[in-house]
Amino acid sequence: MNLQGKKIILGICGSIAAYKSAELCRLFVKSGAEVKVIMTTSAGDFISPLTLSTLSGYEVFTSVHDGSNWSGHVELGLWADVLVIAPITANTIAHFANGLCDTMLDAVYLSAKCTVLFAPAMDLDMWIHPSTKSNVEKLISFGNVLIPVEHGELASGLVGFGRMAEPAHILDFVIAHFNKHLDLSGKNILITAGPTHEKLDPVRFIGNSSTGKMGLALVRECLERGASVELVLGPVTEKIFTHPNLSVTNIMSADDMMKACAVHFQNADIAIMAAAVADYRPITEESQKIKKSDDEISLKLVKTTDIAASLGAIKQPGQVLVGFALETENELEYAEKKRIKKNFDLIILNSMNDKGAGIGTSTNKVTIIGSEGIILATQLLPKSEIAKIIVDETIKHI
Repeated sequence: MNLQGKKIILGICGSIAAYKSAELCRLFVKSGAEVKVIMTTSAGDFISPLTLSTLSGYEVFTSVHDGSNWSGHVELGLWADVLVIAPITANTIAHFANGLCDTMLDAVYLSAKCTVLFAPAMDLDMWIHPSTKSNVEKLISFGNVLIPVEHGELASGLVGFGRMAEPAHILDFVIAHFNKHLDLSGKNILITAGPTHEKLDPVRFIGNSSTGKMGLALVRECLERGASVELVLGPVTEKIFTHPNLSVTNIMSADDMMKACAVHFQNADIAIMAAAVADYRPITEESQKIKKSDDEISLKLVKTTDIAASLGAIKQPGQVLVGFALETENELEYAEKKRIKKNFDLIILNSMNDKGAGIGTSTNKVTIIGSEGIILATQLLPKSEIAKIIVDETIKHI
């Protein structure tokens, strides 16, 4: 009875995977949830509303009105503790991402005040198409939660990603959604994100292309789990959300970040060093703009303070320190050396050899390494999903 008393709206779209929704509905009800089902018109081509009505014990909604009676989509959106769409098709994903509303499910989605979990189902080529990827990323940016597709045999006969998660896996995901809000309650977390800019003169700097997306995804995930977060943020263009448990310190240089981290680390239960900090800075900063004169110019650089290593050296028993390594060669060897040198409990390895991973992307593919070696390696996923995985592994070290 892990979902006892929870109110779930189960949305079903027109996919061959809709047949699995009957089992999912049954599992929700068996776990103690109250379930109301909304089906798109095309979903009825794959599974009968009568089946879902029998399993849920409620009328199944298929339209905003039937010609004489109006279905209260606003009331439904307010009623639910969670809206689960399984399966969701590429078409409905596009509707949600762009605010289109011509089905009952669209209307409830746009009215819902609860968390929305969506489990895609489509063929391989559709799943990896740039249009689908863009729409999925938009949904995630709205705060909706992706239930990752699974690898397996698809309706077309192809084998690959695009298969809807199995009902038992979706049940576990929904249970974890309700439980996860408790697992970081009362914890203070320090997160660094974004690049640093090391000034050459008033208008020029040495920096990198970090967008801060990975760090911000980690911030959002920790906040959703009940933590209080101190974010030390380099110069980024990403829009920063507000939250009552979020405090942001904006910095420019590695020295600025070091000073802010030194203040906040002493009260942190967990520190996640996701920023891309410059390794070197100009030894002098010119007070006036450097004029273009000679064909060549020489810059003398000096190492910046190693923030992560500095925190690792003063880490107290009970504190958890997580770092990142972005490598282009000998990835595992270099990451492990960095983990040991900086006293990390975990190090998150990105490889620049993995297309779509690392700095400046909305997706990532990581290998998580601890004192026992490789803990897990992910596939290419949205950074919000990578953040969930990283936080899950970090919690195990508290």
